[in-house]
Amino acid sequence: MNAFRLAGDMTHLLSIVLLLLKIRTRKSCAGISLKTQELYVVVFATRYLDLFTKYISFYNTVMKLVFLGSSIGIVWYMRYHKVVKQTYNREDDTFRYLFLVVPCFVLALFVNREFTPIEVLWTFSLYLEAVAILPQLVLLQRSRNIDNLTGNYVFLLGAYRALYLINWIYRFFIENHQFRWIPWLSGILQTAIYTDFFYYYIRSWKNRETLKLPA
Repeated sequence: MNAFRLAGDMTHLLSIVLLLLKIRTRKSCAGISLKTQELYVVVFATRYLDLFTKYISFYNTVMKLVFLGSSIGIVWYMRYHKVVKQTYNREDDTFRYLFLVVPCFVLALFVNREFTPIEVLWTFSLYLEAVAILPQLVLLQRSRNIDNLTGNYVFLLGAYRALYLINWIYRFFIENHQFRWIPWLSGILQTAIYTDFFYYYIRSWKNRETLKLPA
């Protein structure tokens, strides 16, 4: 644990709080991709299998349960809440996420740290998280108006991963120069995917304009 990782965790947590705030207070999930939220459930479910096999710390356990539980809760709201589900932009959220899941799983079978079920699924979760935001970004490109809570949610998700990259660089120089290629490359790809969104988010904030992404 260090300041960069803690900041990354808190930024990630804040992004989820903002999304739940939007859903709970406005009874709306407009502009939110159910496909991305379901991918995050898969990411956390496959990454946190060590909850049943290894205890690291109270903080670690609580954060894992929070991320997994909140992701499942968001999907439940979007799919089954009688009011919220009616605001879902189903016609615009058409990204076929099997095009992400299958290649990531195949890659994890061949490129992993150790060929065991838990390690393969952990590696799969990293690959999938790197691209899980794509359905959300495609949906935002198709949206005419992106409300502040949705824009802030996506920005914080990207900031969380950028902070984790800084955390890995810091740990590289502090912890005996250990190379961790799989999380590093996955994190770089994930942050790069957010780059275009970051540009338009910062520009809209600076000019006090409504956030819009180019089609």
